[in-house]
Amino acid sequence: MPSYQTQSERPPRIWWCATGLLAFLPIHAAGIYDTQERGDKVSDFVVSSYAPTLNSILELSDPVVREELQVLTVAQASAPGAPRIPKTEDEVKIVQKLVTGVRALNLERGDATVQRVRDGMIESGWIHLACHGQQNPDDPMNSGFLLHDDILKLSEIVKLSLPKADFAFLSACQTAMGDEKVAEESVHLAAGMLLSGCRGVIATTWSIRDDDAPTIAQEVYSRMFKDGKPNRKEAAYALQEAVKLLRKSGVECVSWVPFVHIGR
Repeated sequence: MPSYQTQSERPPRIWWCATGLLAFLPIHAAGIYDTQERGDKVSDFVVSSYAPTLNSILELSDPVVREELQVLTVAQASAPGAPRIPKTEDEVKIVQKLVTGVRALNLERGDATVQRVRDGMIESGWIHLACHGQQNPDDPMNSGFLLHDDILKLSEIVKLSLPKADFAFLSACQTAMGDEKVAEESVHLAAGMLLSGCRGVIATTWSIRDDDAPTIAQEVYSRMFKDGKPNRKEAAYALQEAVKLLRKSGVECVSWVPFVHIGR
């Protein structure tokens, strides 16, 4: 497989549709990282996305581009019973600054209840959730997002119809983690968002650091909203560049490997 040669030449896109225990491997991050040689990493050749099912990447139809696009941002830094994650509020401020020219609905702290977030998701085209995520190993359908008053569970998300949904950024831990007891199925929060109507999702395969999420969000949205025009199809490319920047900052691999793109 040839490597792309210039900065202006975009690498090809590839979708990994792994099954069984392979679904738990970070295939997108495969490579040799103790060298600066080009051609030693998967990311030197392709931009990776994941596909929980083949249907999730079929371009059956795209939503009509609406001038009244609404972006929902949710920051829940202090969910009951969970450690505080203060950078979530900084993160959504970054997102709000970058998503110019569209309607914005921001829910933080006491406003970020299960009901209000659920209602906001139904009315929004892009969804950014900065909060605690929780994968329940005993009952995956009880996995969810920790909000002000309760958990927005996967079992509720899959029942939602999100007619305006186009893109979701799940800036929370374990949102694409899956469950080893049902490895042939994608039972995680990112897959639930796809099932409810989103066409593309950025998610995480395990826990992430509070300090890293704003860096990723800054790079992703600055590229997806280039020239003030929202473009969901740039998400996978934007994420790869954001992760590359985080990696070059010197953080350990456990910080940048978890971020993945799923869907179209």
